[in-house]
Amino acid sequence: MITPKDLMFSKSHEWVKFADDGTALTGLTYFAQNALGDIVFIRMPVEGDSVTAGESFTEVESVKAVADIYSHVSGVVKAVNDEVADAPQKINEDPYGSWIIKVGDITDKADLMNTDEYDKFCAEEGEEG
Repeated sequence: MITPKDLMFSKSHEWVKFADDGTALTGLTYFAQNALGDIVFIRMPVEGDSVTAGESFTEVESVKAVADIYSHVSGVVKAVNDEVADAPQKINEDPYGSWIIKVGDITDKADLMNTDEYDKFCAEEGEEG
C-alpha cells in the first residue's frame, strides 16, 4: 500500500487531511483497517459535536475487535460521511478515500507525522503503512 503524501498521520493510525478552507478530514489508515480486519459497524458522531485533539470521538467494530477512533484536532464536526456510516466496509476497500468526519473551527491539533515519518513508524511496528 502506498501512503498518500498529502496526509498527516497519528501513532494511533488515523489520517488527517487539512484543507485550505481551515477544515480537516479524518479517517483510518491502511495499517489500522488491516489490523482490525473486516469493519462491520461505525458509530458516527453528530454534526455540531465538539471533538478534542487526542480524545476518542467514536468507535469502529470489526470482526476482530471494537476500537476507538481518535481526533487529532480540536474543533466542531461539520460533516459526517454518510456513505461510510451506511457501508463501513468502504474503510477496508479504500482507507484513504473513506473519510469519517470533517472538522471545522479548529482551535488545536495534536502532534502528527508526515508520510515518511509514518512509514518509518509502521515499519518499526512490523507492518506497512
